[in-house]
Amino acid sequence: MPPRQILALPSTRLGTLLGQAVRCEAEGKYRHWDTLRHLTPPKGFTREQWWGATKLVRQPALKELPLRDSGGQPFRYAITDMIARLLHEIDLGAGGNIGMPDPIANPQTRSQYVMRSLFQEAVASSQLEGAATTRAAAKEMLRTGRPPRTRGERMILNNYLTMQRITEWKQRPLDQDLIFEMHRMVTDGTLDEPDAAGRLRRPDEKITVQDVITGEVFHSPPPAEQLPDRLKALCEFANGSVDDVGKSLGRFVHPAVRAILLHFWLAYDHPFVDGNGRTARALFYWSMLRQKYWLFEFVSISEILVKAPAKYAMSFLHTETDENDATYFLLYQCEVIRRAIASLHEYIDAKSKELRQTETLLRGAPELNHRQQALIAHALRNPGTRYVIEGHRRSHGVVYQTARQDVMALARLGLLVKRKSGRAFGFLAPPDLADRLQRMTS
Repeated sequence: MPPRQILALPSTRLGTLLGQAVRCEAEGKYRHWDTLRHLTPPKGFTREQWWGATKLVRQPALKELPLRDSGGQPFRYAITDMIARLLHEIDLGAGGNIGMPDPIANPQTRSQYVMRSLFQEAVASSQLEGAATTRAAAKEMLRTGRPPRTRGERMILNNYLTMQRITEWKQRPLDQDLIFEMHRMVTDGTLDEPDAAGRLRRPDEKITVQDVITGEVFHSPPPAEQLPDRLKALCEFANGSVDDVGKSLGRFVHPAVRAILLHFWLAYDHPFVDGNGRTARALFYWSMLRQKYWLFEFVSISEILVKAPAKYAMSFLHTETDENDATYFLLYQCEVIRRAIASLHEYIDAKSKELRQTETLLRGAPELNHRQQALIAHALRNPGTRYVIEGHRRSHGVVYQTARQDVMALARLGLLVKRKSGRAFGFLAPPDLADRLQRMTS
């Protein structure tokens, strides 16, 4: 029921209905009609009346975005109490001058956590786009440096290299050239038409977002003719900052909100023939790092998104089907970010506990550096694993000679077994590694 019809209700009934709508909104769930229509409405009212009242109480909080749909209607968003709370948690947990967890602050161990994040985001972002590659195969490829064997592996390698470059790109303001550069990197060697990399789709290249089984169309992107102007507007929004407040037409946009809405904006416009999702998530990371959310060098949002891809897709669909209300997408992504930050801290705690256990086991053994301890800890969990010097180098971001010295020293101590495979040497984790460590320390 349209809000204006709700206002025509008798004042007593109107007050009761609006009070119920306000209480439901206070729960922070921001329900879409698809959800609300299956719930029991307040006593004495229809679901349609309940929905109309819900829309009415949301109206005053909605802020207009410079993003427009294909018909010229603006997208809007609201900072609900739940979103405000989540943004506060993100600010406290990922930016500013908060204390770094010790393993990240320590230059000697920091690279391990960077590499983990790069791997997780590269794999999960590719899986969201259909890459059918196991995590084990992807990790082996990235660790050893072997060339990708499949299109899925190529997607993962591209994402990995792109995420590495974002730490450099964060110094650059966003423009068309940088977006094209991102797109070329994430799609290199994966497009059916290679010349489509790093350029906008053309009018003759009709694309839709649809169900791969039923063919139902979920989203028809704006016409190609609109894309140059839309990309310019996106860049202007991306380069805004909190310093814009107080200037002519300046409006405060929370930095994390800006990054999330950029993610939505590029995905909505679908400016490329393929690779739009990967580019949109890369753009999100660029924005978060540029706005000094330094922890995002270690956080993977796609690791959370890939666990429930239908919810990710629904957050887009709910926005489009409720008068361009981007609050649905914003709320979902804020929760994803919160979970991703929590996942990182859980991992750090687990690794710290594991390190203490390894240090106990290694107590009294010859002095091993942190890289060797990390390798031995992995070998204890994965007996029979084959290690190569190049993989150790990549895992810790050191030069080849340093990696070679680490691994050869472990072989001399009998903690790894050197084996020749073809023309190259590998190093195996023996099944009795724990016994060997205990003999060394006794």
